[in-house]
Amino acid sequence: QVQLVESGGALVQPGGSLRLSCAASGIIFSSYAMAWYRQAPGKQRELVAAITSGGRINYADSVKGRFTISRDNAKNTVYLQMNSLKPEDTAVYYCNADLLLLAVVAGRGDYWGQGTQVTVSS
Repeated sequence: QVQLVESGGALVQPGGSLRLSCAASGIIFSSYAMAWYRQAPGKQRELVAAITSGGRINYADSVKGRFTISRDNAKNTVYLQMNSLKPEDTAVYYCNADLLLLAVVAGRGDYWGQGTQVTVSS
């Protein structure tokens, strides 16, 4: 049984930082491309960042220079370090996994987590 479990979401002030984690089980994690998505109320889910099994990375323009995606294959975990947070970063953040990078960047990866809430507010 495949599971992706996100954690690390919280209420944080503008300018603050958070690190999200997505722990995977039931898959050969090192073979999978991973991505972080987010969905704000009333908006479509959008790609935040993706990382291939080989470590190649893509970011949405809105988070470049502020967010960093990384993976630890020994821990079967992908991370999203978020710095200089803005109110517009408020959303539920999800991780997505697939063997194919094209699938995760299209939001069509085989596996999704349940999401973790990030709220940026003073």
